[in-house]
Amino acid sequence: MISPQQLAQLAAAVQIEPLAAAMRRRFPELHCSECSADDVSPSHQPVLGVDGYDLYLIAGASGHCLSRTSDLASATGVLLAARVDQE
Repeated sequence: MISPQQLAQLAAAVQIEPLAAAMRRRFPELHCSECSADDVSPSHQPVLGVDGYDLYLIAGASGHCLSRTSDLASATGVLLAARVDQE
């Protein structure tokens, strides 16, 4: 479970150091992964966007396959998706 307060803390932490490794150190209870935003299906909507990154909730970090979720109660981590510049 990720609380709304944790989500706000994650967003603030991403603005300081937007790397999954840094997120794992700050939030050891959560699974954190990273990718490019163009690796995420356009059918998925981020739970939050901050300074060049979209945050997606993920579930299943307890040993099963990871999946995207929009439910804070079932979320076990976050996916940090770096937005790609469209130049």
